[in-house]
Amino acid sequence: MVRTFPPVSLIGVPTDVGAGHRGASLGPEALRIAGLAEALTGRGVDVRDCGNLAGPANPWQSPVDGYRHLQQVVDWNAALMEASLGELRAGRLPVMLGGDHCLAIGSIAAVARHCRETGKDLRVLWLDAHSDFNTSAVTPSGNVHGMPVACLCGLGPDALTGLGGEAPAMHPRQFRQIGIRSVDPEEKRLVKRHGLDIYDMRYIDEIGMKRVMEQALEGVGADTHLHVSFDVDFLDPGIAPGVGTTVPGGPNYREAQLAMEMIADTGRMGSLDIVELNPVLDDHNMTAELAVDLVESLFGKSTLMRD
Repeated sequence: MVRTFPPVSLIGVPTDVGAGHRGASLGPEALRIAGLAEALTGRGVDVRDCGNLAGPANPWQSPVDGYRHLQQVVDWNAALMEASLGELRAGRLPVMLGGDHCLAIGSIAAVARHCRETGKDLRVLWLDAHSDFNTSAVTPSGNVHGMPVACLCGLGPDALTGLGGEAPAMHPRQFRQIGIRSVDPEEKRLVKRHGLDIYDMRYIDEIGMKRVMEQALEGVGADTHLHVSFDVDFLDPGIAPGVGTTVPGGPNYREAQLAMEMIADTGRMGSLDIVELNPVLDDHNMTAELAVDLVESLFGKSTLMRD
């Protein structure tokens, strides 16, 4: 079956303002150098590169009232939300080139608002080594890239929880988190209290990626907008070293490829984040090239050789 995809808009967001390491701000250019636009165009996708958004510099300061760089994080996310919403309303599929994962607050707030406007059901697949459900009371670092899911579910500062005009933007039941293997002790308590649906690496090891993806995608249908938030540290660092927060024991190439192909099979992906790529820590841009390869699979590239 040949599947067609909506036109794609690449939105670069070159900031590491929510992270604990410098370098994720270079992620958009690394993805471009790895040939993301050309790869999707080669698959017959209409691709428009919208360039990079502008925003405040990373002041690299200590936390204030539990958050590092809160105003800068708000500014970047507000700009991304408006840009993403504009592309969604134009019938295009926004692909956010991060940047660190705090930016998912803006991209997903836009998608949630768009789904409210169009009557779609939103499902978010969170591909990550971390559940990112921290709050300022839980994490001493204050790095907001560890907090986006909590903020989207209403736990966090008002400037972020209400970014899309409705707080909370989402309910925990709308998330499916896959590949998780690093969760802080207090964060575990929060996750359990709020009922986040997590498919951690032990569960993947026990039942396999195919069954995990079947469960995570259960109920996705014609009225579903599927948003994929792909943190590159989802992958095992043996194949993807170019991230600031490596955690051993992640999905291998074939597991990741299968996950992406099964998402593509639904035909329901309407938006995508690619975040936490840090070329400063990479080896000859290999992580960016792998990310592009996997994103191609989200857009229909398959190794399937049977009818």
